[in-house]
Amino acid sequence: MVPQPPAIHSPSSTQYTQQFLSNVLSQRGPSSFPYSEDVKWLIRQHLVSLADTFPSLQPKTATFTHNNGLTVNLLQSNGTVPMLYQDVTYNIPVIIWLMVSYPRQAPLVFVNPTPDMVIKRPHPFVDPSGIVSIPYLTNWVYPSSNLAELARNLSQFFSRDPPLFTRPRPNPHPPQSTSFSSSGSTRPAIPSRVYPQSPYGSGSGAGGVGGRVMDDPWEMYKRSAIDDLVVKLHSDIEGLRRTREADMEGLFSAQGVLRRREEELRKGVKEMLDEKEGLEQQLQMVLMNTDVLEGWVRDNEAKVKKIGNVNVDEVFEPFDSLSKQMSDCTASDLAMEDVIYALDKAIQEGAIPFDQYLRNVRLLSREQFIHRATASKVKAAQMQAQVDNMASRLSQYALS
Repeated sequence: MVPQPPAIHSPSSTQYTQQFLSNVLSQRGPSSFPYSEDVKWLIRQHLVSLADTFPSLQPKTATFTHNNGLTVNLLQSNGTVPMLYQDVTYNIPVIIWLMVSYPRQAPLVFVNPTPDMVIKRPHPFVDPSGIVSIPYLTNWVYPSSNLAELARNLSQFFSRDPPLFTRPRPNPHPPQSTSFSSSGSTRPAIPSRVYPQSPYGSGSGAGGVGGRVMDDPWEMYKRSAIDDLVVKLHSDIEGLRRTREADMEGLFSAQGVLRRREEELRKGVKEMLDEKEGLEQQLQMVLMNTDVLEGWVRDNEAKVKKIGNVNVDEVFEPFDSLSKQMSDCTASDLAMEDVIYALDKAIQEGAIPFDQYLRNVRLLSREQFIHRATASKVKAAQMQAQVDNMASRLSQYALS
């Protein structure tokens, strides 16, 4: 293949490149590119400078597929890098991918051979898959390193050792086989081998240029259609994956809510079962006590009929004088409390005058205080009597 004419650079193309990069790098939301916001201006500057220095390397957007199958939308410069070989300028097709970590890390450079080209093996700076590794890439320094200087280094290293050669084509007129008679036997002639003189075909004369070999338009159209289908397929798969991930996130959230509600329901059911068990136990106790009381009533009902009318005040007798005094003080205290409550109701309804209400409440309160104080002293005396009784019993046990 012979050298191609240099691309014509115009101010309009520079303006278009700047506008294109501004639109791409200013996108927000799911369609934004995964570059850091603080370096997007430097990425734009690098690509504009590269397009100004090498007009064939124009920025584009494309989908990059990692080795694990994950895809990401990235910026790339797809074009040719000129190289000088045997005083003739050739154009090497390359793709410069700006990875997510760019410009803090070096870009990924591929040699992109056409169908009639083949990568030279072995090559010191290009592996069989087309990945380029030159010292400028391995010694990439942020922020001084840039794409324009990278393209210059690619041109220099490719000029020293071209990475691509024209694929050898079969000879349309194979040499006629001749036979030599020797001792009555014949053998076929060995065809001569053809060696290429330059990496992309030889020029006609010293520094001359031969005819340019063009790709088959049908092959180019087919490759373009396949690439478009692959891009659309990746885009559809990515959209479907995002939709499914959103659906899964919603389902996981709903599942978490349902699990929390399940725990709350289980806790509530357990509390209700425990409460039911406690109520059943209390019901059993009530039924047992009811049976006991009903039996006691049946046993004593005949006795009540024999005794006749019974005075309630005479049924129970205090155990001693202190108990009788305590019973009298408590009864008087409760009776006065009832009288004061009745006076409160009467004054609210206007049944008695206010001065009479105050006089009666004052007298009742004084008398109620006396009864309560007496009850407190009686209670203290009862406690002391119980302590003395217990002490006497302990002394008897100790002597025995």
